[in-house]
Amino acid sequence: MGALMRRFDAVGMDQQELANLLRKPPFDLVRLPAAAEKRMEAMFGREMTASQVVAQIIEDVRSAGNEALIRYTRLIDGVELTPETLEISQGEFAAVESQVDDQLKESINLAIENVRRFHREQLPRTWLTYRDHGAMQGQACLPLERVGIYVPGGKASYPSSVIMNAVPATVAGVREIIMAVPPARDGSVNPYVLYAARQAGVHKVYRLGGAQAVAALAFGTETIGRVDKITGPGNIFVTLAKKAVYGFCDIDMLAGPSEILIVADRTADPRYVAADLLSQAEHDELASSILATESPELAARVEKELDRQLALLPRRDIAAASLAANGMIITVADMAQAMEVANLAAPEHLELLTAEPFSLLPLVRHAGAVFLGPYSPEPLGDYLAGPNHVLPTGGTARFYSVLNVESFMKRTSIVAYTKEALAAAGEHIIRLADAEGLGAHANAVRMRREDESEKNS
Repeated sequence: MGALMRRFDAVGMDQQELANLLRKPPFDLVRLPAAAEKRMEAMFGREMTASQVVAQIIEDVRSAGNEALIRYTRLIDGVELTPETLEISQGEFAAVESQVDDQLKESINLAIENVRRFHREQLPRTWLTYRDHGAMQGQACLPLERVGIYVPGGKASYPSSVIMNAVPATVAGVREIIMAVPPARDGSVNPYVLYAARQAGVHKVYRLGGAQAVAALAFGTETIGRVDKITGPGNIFVTLAKKAVYGFCDIDMLAGPSEILIVADRTADPRYVAADLLSQAEHDELASSILATESPELAARVEKELDRQLALLPRRDIAAASLAANGMIITVADMAQAMEVANLAAPEHLELLTAEPFSLLPLVRHAGAVFLGPYSPEPLGDYLAGPNHVLPTGGTARFYSVLNVESFMKRTSIVAYTKEALAAAGEHIIRLADAEGLGAHANAVRMRREDESEKNS
């Protein structure tokens, strides 16, 4: 595997050269696997890009509702549903109690507790304060009414995705949380996912996946209420669908493949570095794993560890393909350049495996989440620590934030001026309105001033 891992010497590179090295294509330009392209062509009777497929599915669901949902679930997932079986029944929820062992229940419950505790610290405050002349200003922080969360499914099981999306919504006070998860071939939904949903506060679960699920959440159907916001990760079709429905409802972000960038010095344990790189590489072939180090010796030892550990992984083929296509080991001049690499990459996950990781923390400008020291591996954040694991990818940590409580809230401004306060501000408002050519704006204030003047005359 060492030979497949791309190596770069960044010593002497300027910022533009580093940026070019780290630049990634937009997620929606990623080519679909050949098998997926053929399947879409067979389904629609012609060649279509992923964006065209998504647009067609969204339009069909928007116009045909449940009928389109059922048709696409049959064509894509191979599952035959009816309007009555779209939603997970109370009996199915009850059955999972015996299907999930007590130890896993304990771990899920602890994760929920930690995530809830962390996100409670994020709650913004509603406030109202006095200004001059008795005026009052403030803000009201209000929860969204109805939120849809998407959880990947089918063959896979992601109870952690349920927790990370549902818990901050409940902390925010969202009245109704609706979850969509693709069913397995027999129509079932993973019991771990259902148990996590019930414990985390999800109100309704629908066995739906892909662009059709996103469309149903955004526009509603005969049985599914439309939501105010859609959150949660998914494949390229899910991400493109979220992009397409944005504006009809809100979304969290346009998430791409998983990423990790590790800044390590000569004191780092190569076993830990390799293990953490592989923790992202095993997600999928498009995942990105990058090491930036000032130590060529560490780089060589990490390559050997990658070879050794890769051979032991159940998902070794996926991880190997990911490292070959998107893995990089970058040798830098010093830690300052390593942090420059990190900020240019703006990675989803940034690990600082150095002798003094906290000394580098002030240098972090762009990252979804930062993990400091050898005992804070990235999977800690994925599952149990408490901070959210729904993070910006593809360099969007430059302007996107991690999913949080405020993602499920909105701020409403409050303005309450007294007669005296408006009188003091009126002339300034009129001047500004007149400067913008908005006479009605000026008149709305001028009229009140004239009324007061007449009363006092």
